[in-house]
Amino acid sequence: MRLSRPRTLVCALLVAIGLAACGGSGTSHHAGGQETGLSVADANNDGSYVTANGITYQLQVSRELNQYSTEDSQYVRGVPAGTTDPGPTQEWYGVFLWAKNQTHQTRTTSDNFEIVDTQGNTYDPLKLDTAVNPFAWTAQTLAPLATEPGVDTVASYGPTQGALLLFKISTDAYANRPLTLYILSSSGKKLASISLDL
Repeated sequence: MRLSRPRTLVCALLVAIGLAACGGSGTSHHAGGQETGLSVADANNDGSYVTANGITYQLQVSRELNQYSTEDSQYVRGVPAGTTDPGPTQEWYGVFLWAKNQTHQTRTTSDNFEIVDTQGNTYDPLKLDTAVNPFAWTAQTLAPLATEPGVDTVASYGPTQGALLLFKISTDAYANRPLTLYILSSSGKKLASISLDL
């Protein structure tokens, strides 16, 4: 049975409207979370966007790091003097971020982050020496539409295309998932959160 042309167009329009209504969640959303106005990215994490102080942050990848592998050994360079290797109940954990200034003014990326597990255990990133580790994340002042890592940098060309936050975490974190990365203001206020794989 053939539908008339007007009826076919109406049916196609209804299908399109229905699909739009089901519509997809974008890769980012703003939810109340624990604090009003906190920008939250869900945990299918890689590629999710959050916004903090006019800067858009994207999680490229997060994973445990093996300091003895060829690739990962580059990421654990430049740790502060006196930092010991992870013990039997610890591991290196890398969070690779990309950021872009979406405003019309210069903005500075955050240099204040923490990971919190479901038991409230908190982990702070190590302050890596950028002279030794070209992948290390550090606060940078970005012009409008500029990114971190910057174009033509080692980190931007690396396998993750992100700059590294390096954590030493307890293996107990596996039992306390999901982990949440918080982007903080200089005063410690939580501005955005991203759920992490482990």
